[in-house]
Amino acid sequence: MKDKLTDEQLAQIVTEVDQLARQREAELDRKQVEEILTELNLPIDLLDEAVIQLRRREAMAVQKRRNRWIGVGVALAIVASIAATTIFIQNQQQALAKVSASQSRITLTQDDGGNLSTVDRQSNSRVYYRVTLQQAPVGRKLDLQCNWIDPSGQIARQNRYQTRNIDREVWPTRCRYQIGSASPAGTWKVEMYLGDRLLDSTTFEVR
Repeated sequence: MKDKLTDEQLAQIVTEVDQLARQREAELDRKQVEEILTELNLPIDLLDEAVIQLRRREAMAVQKRRNRWIGVGVALAIVASIAATTIFIQNQQQALAKVSASQSRITLTQDDGGNLSTVDRQSNSRVYYRVTLQQAPVGRKLDLQCNWIDPSGQIARQNRYQTRNIDREVWPTRCRYQIGSASPAGTWKVEMYLGDRLLDSTTFEVR
């Protein structure tokens, strides 16, 4: 042996050799096994088959332990996936819960920046409900709904639509309804919902 050993390496080698020697002493060669079988009055010709069965059981035990660890790994992966999904859904719900409406207006097609309080049904006007959202979730689209409620309290029209991809927290959106000569006169109400949550509502007169 050309390489020099440190005291620590020498101690490790001594320990390893001692373990190998003990293992050799504990092992029996084929002749010794055959002698033991003869003393026990057992057939020696079954020795090879018995060794094969022993090796097979040992391999099955190793495979069982391996499968157990694989099962534990899969279970942990599933738990981690469920936890990540739950956290994602909670974050999404929290983001939606923050959305609010800061301003709403009734306008015609030509928006002059004002807020109409009265609409003439004889002019067959297309009426817009414009709402400015606050704390809109950037990078997402929102599913919104508008209910146009006539003076009798019936929903005359319902708009369901999805916004474009939101790129800023203050986000303007709108829905529309055609007010014509057949529309009943009186106080109308329009509501905007995000899911089942009312964001805003306003009223206007139709004459």
